[in-house]
Amino acid sequence: SNIAMEIWSNAELGYQETQSSQLLADALKREGFIVKESVAGIPTAFTAEYGSKGPVIAILGEFDALPGLAQTNSPFKEIVDNETGAGHACGHHLFGAASAWAAVSVKEWLEDNNIQGRVRFYGTPAEEGGSGKVYMAREGLFEDVDVVLHWHPDGVNSANPKSSNSNKSAKFTFKGISAHAAGSPELGRSALDGVEAMNMMVNMMREHIPQESRIHYVITKGGLAPNVVPDVAEVYYYVRHPRRQKVQEIFDWVVKASEGAAMGTDTSVTHEVMHGNYSKLPNDVLQKIMHKNLVKRGGIQYSKKEQEFADEIYKTMISPGSKVGDQEKVYPYRTSHTYGSTDVGDVSWVVPQAGLRTATWVPGTAGHSWQGVAAGGTTIGMKGTKLAAQVMADTAQDIFKDPSVLADAKTEYHNRVGEDFQYVPLLGDREPPLDYRN
Repeated sequence: SNIAMEIWSNAELGYQETQSSQLLADALKREGFIVKESVAGIPTAFTAEYGSKGPVIAILGEFDALPGLAQTNSPFKEIVDNETGAGHACGHHLFGAASAWAAVSVKEWLEDNNIQGRVRFYGTPAEEGGSGKVYMAREGLFEDVDVVLHWHPDGVNSANPKSSNSNKSAKFTFKGISAHAAGSPELGRSALDGVEAMNMMVNMMREHIPQESRIHYVITKGGLAPNVVPDVAEVYYYVRHPRRQKVQEIFDWVVKASEGAAMGTDTSVTHEVMHGNYSKLPNDVLQKIMHKNLVKRGGIQYSKKEQEFADEIYKTMISPGSKVGDQEKVYPYRTSHTYGSTDVGDVSWVVPQAGLRTATWVPGTAGHSWQGVAAGGTTIGMKGTKLAAQVMADTAQDIFKDPSVLADAKTEYHNRVGEDFQYVPLLGDREPPLDYRN
């Protein structure tokens, strides 16, 4: 819990998680894990392994925060003045800590029972738009892994087979000619006009793309003074769809829109792919074991103080869906799809995986919200973290005890990916964008 709260206080952004990554790596070193740092060309990515023989069970751990969401652990919106202006609105401080906790529990169990097996923790940076795991998968770091386990903070408890959207993102930079916007506008060419024309065309595209698609953007550079024609402007796009082939088709159309916008505004445009993720591939063999263990452990009970916090913060939520009290339940087993994206998706197409969600937030909390930051800094967050660590450790033990599970999970994996599948990342051969949060 100390490590989780220290990471929560640091709130470091993607690929800048120097202290957070070191805290976890050092803790695992102290527990006898062999640590390899700066893997896949990423200074904050690392692996930590215990054991030298037997199957390899990997446990993923994230630790990046989100920009612009600095918040205290109060049930009221209360911005804290931290160094980064960031906050753990997706609970990755808990993600990394619980996964390390689970890895240590598995190591102790292997030792105590004299069982041959290897547990490997993956410190995976920059999940939020940086695709840290994709570079690790591309580097072949999962090639000798038999099973991957992971979890994610939430407002409810579930261990269901969940698919997700594939996605691809890029920054489009338009270049024009600056001039006095009133005195000599005819001499200028507005890069911002290029961005706005592109946005207009992409918004018209929405009528003609599959309804499961998502496209969103922010203008990251739009000029500095209204009386100067902007010579540089930039817009940052995400494209999502359940199928990666469709993501690529829509993305290519967005690129055409940028080129048309540049032509029409007499500017030029280039784009840089920032990240790309595969959809998450479920594995029922592993997922059912994880669900069984979550049901056995049960949900989360609040203390009187936690109940008061939950009731207070719940009043701040819009259309919450879940209600306070739902943290005591475990959702029934069912297949579902989430419209978000995660770089766990790429890992799931390389090796069989199972994941769970536990109530580290008050039920009804939206991901990427100040309410998530607040609850994640309280004992409510820690109770969900402990539950996640226990369920992952239980699941790893079950897999080590029964070798048939690995064979069945791999058969299901091969059936799902198909005979001809070859893993080629959506982000191509670009280097990790270590400065994407600058």
